[in-house]
Amino acid sequence: MLASLALAPGAFANFLTPKSGGSPNADSIAELYKLVLYIAAFVFLVVELTLLYSVYKFRAKKGAVAAQIHGNTRLEIGWTVAAGLILVVLTVITFIKLPSIINPPNSDPKGLVLSASTTEPSPPNGRKLTICVTGRQYIWRYTYGAACQQNPFTTKLPYSYQQMVAPANTTVVLVIQSTDVIHSWWIPSMGGKVDAVPGYTTYTWFKAPYAGAIYHGQCAQLCGRNHAAMTALVKVVSPTDYQAWIQQQTAAINAANQQVIQLRRVLTATGNL
Repeated sequence: MLASLALAPGAFANFLTPKSGGSPNADSIAELYKLVLYIAAFVFLVVELTLLYSVYKFRAKKGAVAAQIHGNTRLEIGWTVAAGLILVVLTVITFIKLPSIINPPNSDPKGLVLSASTTEPSPPNGRKLTICVTGRQYIWRYTYGAACQQNPFTTKLPYSYQQMVAPANTTVVLVIQSTDVIHSWWIPSMGGKVDAVPGYTTYTWFKAPYAGAIYHGQCAQLCGRNHAAMTALVKVVSPTDYQAWIQQQTAAINAANQQVIQLRRVLTATGNL
C-alpha cells in the first residue's frame, strides 16, 4: 500500500520541475528549467558512467604496476571545449526564452475589454488590467484598477484580501509593494517569485487561460513569526463574471463604509468617540 501511494502520479507531480499551466510566462520558465535539467542529467550520467567504468577497468590487481600518466592534452582540450559549448547552448536558449518570460502578450479577443495604459511592463498594444498587490504582516491586499498606484483610498477602488479575482484570457500586470518588511509574491503555477520591498515597486504579469481555476501560492520570503500563514489565492473567472464581481465588491465596500460613517456619528453624538 505504501508503494502504491509513493508511486501514484500525484505523489511526484512537480517533484523535480516547477509548476506551470497557469500563465504563458510560467510555461516558459518550466520549459527552460526542464531543458537545463535534461542537459545536466545527461552530463551527470556521462561523468558517473565514465567514473564507474574507470573504477572497474583500472581496479587494483595483484602484481600490477600502475601506469604513470602525466596528462592527455587532447582529452583535456576536448572536455574543456565540450563544457564551453554546453554553456553557449544554454546561454543562447535562455536569451531566446527570456522575452516570453519578461514581456507580457496581448489579451485574447475573448478576454476583458481594456483601455490602453503606459505602466510597465506592458503588452504590445498597451491594453492590460492592473492590480496592485500589497504585502504586509501577514496578509496580501489586492486593489483593482489602473489608479491603484496613486491614491486608491481617495478614488475608492475595490479591493480584496488573500484571494485575488482575475479575468481569464486577459493580460494582468501586478504592481507589487510592501508596507512593512520584505515579502515575496509567489503563485508557482503562474510564474516566478517577485519580492515586495518597502519603499520600492516591483512588477510581474500573468495571463490565466482557464476560467474556474484556482491557483495557490505563498509568501516566499521569511517575514516574521506568522510567515507560514501568509498564503495567497488567485481565482480565475470569466471576463463577464469579473466585471460583475467588481461591481458587487464595490457596492459591498461602499455599504460597509456607510455603516461605519453612521456608527461614528452615533458615537460622536453620544460622547463615546
